[in-house]
Amino acid sequence: MTEETGSSEATEAARRPQRPLHHVEFGSGTPVLLLPGHTVDHRLLLPLEPVFAARRGWRRIYADLPGSGRSPRLTGPVTAEAMDEAVLRFVDEAVGDEPFAVVGISYGGRLARRLIAERGPQVRGTALIAPPVRPGGERVLPERQVLTRDEALLAALEPADREAFAGIALYQDDAGWSAFRDHVLPGIRAHHREDAAALLTAYRSEEPPESRTGTHDGRHLLVTGRQDHLVGWRDQVELLEHYPRATYAVVDGAGHHVHLDQPDAVHGLLGNWLDTLAVPQA
Repeated sequence: MTEETGSSEATEAARRPQRPLHHVEFGSGTPVLLLPGHTVDHRLLLPLEPVFAARRGWRRIYADLPGSGRSPRLTGPVTAEAMDEAVLRFVDEAVGDEPFAVVGISYGGRLARRLIAERGPQVRGTALIAPPVRPGGERVLPERQVLTRDEALLAALEPADREAFAGIALYQDDAGWSAFRDHVLPGIRAHHREDAAALLTAYRSEEPPESRTGTHDGRHLLVTGRQDHLVGWRDQVELLEHYPRATYAVVDGAGHHVHLDQPDAVHGLLGNWLDTLAVPQA
């Protein structure tokens, strides 16, 4: 196969119809798209559901990204642009031309920022939870910490589960394991490994979404964990220049899964953000 032929086949694959992303919905009203991170699925965000359930007027759309959970893989090469296009197609299908909000965690936060770049006037606001701002090697990160560690618990886990849990969890105890088992591990088990590796490589070389646009005056929430050793909390300050109506909170006692480590704090911040969005803007 020649290079020219390979290129044309890749282009043709990218043009094939893409099956819709798997998603679950709750409620009715203004759409809120909830996007998970890299190598996980929509179940990571379900612990936020009580915040929405306590309020009327929000249609929650929890989606699995391409190649994760029960969503189909991309039909062409796995690139950051292809992932963006798949999410944009899903927005067009699920939301249409309605105003909507976005909650994105980790890589889902990066996708939320791309939606602002592409659908800015339509986006009422975003909640960005532990979003990456720079590629891995360029991040300013705190030292890795483990605040609690139950050796007996870790020894009782299956080796693959123990490796995944111990590699990210700040609280390596019964409560930490229960949250990880129910909301993180299902997505880790369900994602396509080769596609995830390709996306990670592509992400390292892409420009930040904000390079394509100026500022966005919607109501935004930015939450990071003080002990997050994967994306940190310092780099995210840069985003405030692009989102002048953003609230930024660094939550102590929280790692990358800040909403699992400190649910009360994150629920309070998210509820306040929703209430602010619900107020008609001048």
